[in-house]
Amino acid sequence: MSKFVGRAVVAMSGGVDSSVAAALLAREGYEVVGITMRLFPQPFAGAGRLNKSCCSLEDVEDARATCRKMGARHLYLNFEKEFQEHVIDYFVGEYERGRTPHPCLACNDRLKFDFLMRRADLIDADVVATGHYARIQRSGSMYQLSRAVDPAKDQSYVLYNLTQGQMARLKLPVGAFTKTRIREIAHELDLPVADKPDSQDICFIPSGDYRKFVEARLKNRRPGVIRDSSGKVLGRHDGVHGFTVGQRKGLSIEGGLGRPVFVTEIDAATGTITVGPSEELMRRAFFASDVNWVSGVTPQGPLRASVRVRYTGRDELATVEAFGNAARITFDQPMRAITPGQAAVFYDGDTVIGGGYVELAEPAATSPEPALSRA
Repeated sequence: MSKFVGRAVVAMSGGVDSSVAAALLAREGYEVVGITMRLFPQPFAGAGRLNKSCCSLEDVEDARATCRKMGARHLYLNFEKEFQEHVIDYFVGEYERGRTPHPCLACNDRLKFDFLMRRADLIDADVVATGHYARIQRSGSMYQLSRAVDPAKDQSYVLYNLTQGQMARLKLPVGAFTKTRIREIAHELDLPVADKPDSQDICFIPSGDYRKFVEARLKNRRPGVIRDSSGKVLGRHDGVHGFTVGQRKGLSIEGGLGRPVFVTEIDAATGTITVGPSEELMRRAFFASDVNWVSGVTPQGPLRASVRVRYTGRDELATVEAFGNAARITFDQPMRAITPGQAAVFYDGDTVIGGGYVELAEPAATSPEPALSRA
């Protein structure tokens, strides 16, 4: 038996990744406490065991069964209020503003690495762990966030908001393995979730129909016109929430234009959707707001980085210039469909430098709160 090294709170969704994360820590000698977060009323989650979403009652039981297998405690905590405020309200609100949100960013930042760490304090936990595919490495007195060993599963893009204080007590055990190896470990340890399918969809929209989900929760509908870049009105729409930059399908354009057109800009204030040919989606320069520098130190001059502007996109070389808590990013080559509301994440090789939310107009630059002061 491994020597006791501390108490670890593990965020357990009931999937194979978080289950193996818990098992690996237990093998290292940690006293594991599995925590499954109740994020919404159970009928809302829909589903059954084969559903590719998460957080159903079956998922809770899978997490509990894994903890029983390890002889670990399991807690099922109600985070419905926090999830509603910081994830669902944010998600719907961003579409109302003509932006395209990434709910995993909000869930990680506010729930898994903020509220969950506070709960961990209440039970005197030494570390918090999740099943994310990324790595945290110590370099002297600083911590670095790096890509996972398995590039196909890497989730460092959605973790750019981590701070030095958080990384000092955060474990990401599965980031050092390939997904294939994680499955093998689950079988070797006879975990009940070894063959469970991965979650695929937005966890709170198991149907995958996010437009229907947003439509039912709108507080502000912003109808308006669809026009081309010259200002010619081509049609009307019943709300900017139904559009995203780069969208081609579902455009109510009268008469057609003879070639494919895409949404190139959304002005929620006026309800104007601008469309144009593919070349009008190309852009080199944009901005990032609410930037977090993982080191806790804002660069004092331009830096070269590879930048990713969507989760499934690829990195492209760019120059990043920080100002206040914002940044100006200029790609070496034009990029297609840079979308407000998504994340722009800056890398130095495999190391995450920082990131922020994509903006097409220059955001107001305020003095950033020192990242080292955040828990």
